[in-house]
Amino acid sequence: MKSLTHRLAFALITTLSLALAVSPAIAQSPKHPTPDQTRADITALLNDFLKPGNNDKTEWHERFWAEDLVYTSSAGLVKTKAEIRQSFKDAAKPAAEKSNPAIKPPAATTVFSAEDILVRPYGEMAALTFRLVAKAPDGKTTHYRNSGTFLYRGGKWQAVTWQATKVAA
Repeated sequence: MKSLTHRLAFALITTLSLALAVSPAIAQSPKHPTPDQTRADITALLNDFLKPGNNDKTEWHERFWAEDLVYTSSAGLVKTKAEIRQSFKDAAKPAAEKSNPAIKPPAATTVFSAEDILVRPYGEMAALTFRLVAKAPDGKTTHYRNSGTFLYRGGKWQAVTWQATKVAA
């Protein structure tokens, strides 16, 4: 009987010791968002990014796109985040300094919105698909099907891949 009591006590002490040793590691591990949180966070991020005025700001592109982004436009052009950054710098230059001074920014801005948003969480990665609606100042509306892959790094979601496809009229 004494030996059984000793074995149970030893097992209990061992279990508690392991639990105490492991708990700081668990406490220090980054908190991963739940699937519902992921859906809500990425949907909010997309909608905030598309709000009038935000899409035209460098800081929103810095927040939305990851450093290792591969962006494929609806015209089939592949861009990096560095190239997106450069496009903002070029847009700020006087016309004489631009590589093509004939290209001028539009007087009014196209307004974007998202429909049919689907976020599929996979732990620290999520797939996003949605229909982008672009309303031009002249009233013309164009639709695109977009998809992106987001990674959760440093406590935030950012797009690492992006694909835009223009929907046929």
